[in-house]
Amino acid sequence: MQTYYFHLRDGTDVLLDPDGRLLPSLSAVAGAALFEARSIISADAKGGNISLGQSIEVENEAGKVVHTIAFADAVHIKGTS
Repeated sequence: MQTYYFHLRDGTDVLLDPDGRLLPSLSAVAGAALFEARSIISADAKGGNISLGQSIEVENEAGKVVHTIAFADAVHIKGTS
């Protein structure tokens, strides 16, 4: 298992994950990043504002970005018609 850090990026600002989490594989990293992005979008929706311009960048212990998910890619938006 390796520690991965899930950083939230909004344009030029970054909210760093100081703790990280232990995950067994890059596949688990991708699933966890998708879950986190959708959780944040869900919380934002409850407040009435969703920003799809954010992303989550996941770094490994060496500081290398191993996965990125844009919020716009985490959901599918359907029209009302």
